Amino acid sequence: MAQSEWTSIFQMKTRDLKQGDTWRLEFDEIIEPNRLNPGWEQYIRNTCARFKCTKCGRGWPSNRVMVVFHMCLTSGHGVVKVRPFRQNCKQCSGAPMDKPSITSENIDILLENLVEKIRIKCYHEDLGKEYRPFVSLDVKSPHEPAHCEACMAGICTRN
Repeated sequence: MAQSEWTSIFQMKTRDLKQGDTWRLEFDEIIEPNRLNPGWEQYIRNTCARFKCTKCGRGWPSNRVMVVFHMCLTSGHGVVKVRPFRQNCKQCSGAPMDKPSITSENIDILLENLVEKIRIKCYHEDLGKEYRPFVSLDVKSPHEPAHCEACMAGICTRN
């Protein structure tokens, strides 16, 4: 999940927002869901991704990967902070939380849906349309809330 890929896709998607406004994407591992600074808006979306344990090398797919965005537009300058939530290996004791590897196609879908949210929340546009769904992975085992950072934060979309 190269941050430069997210940034270049984000810049392309925000080009058509209000003339003269500039937008910047920042990765921020400490933003918390539902804890916003005054003037900020939130968008939480799930996607799918792959994970790889940095301890044992085991990999797994997940269709329950939560991504939190906090956005703010002030005097023509917009900032979006993004935090993809991590998971850890269920087979290693004391395994670290690892970052998701999200495909380019799903990054594109996430950021397209994000820009729709920016238009609604920051520019007060009424778009009246549905979001583009992410491309899911073939997942053989159930979601493991004990190994999901988003479950621990209370924002996971698990059933």
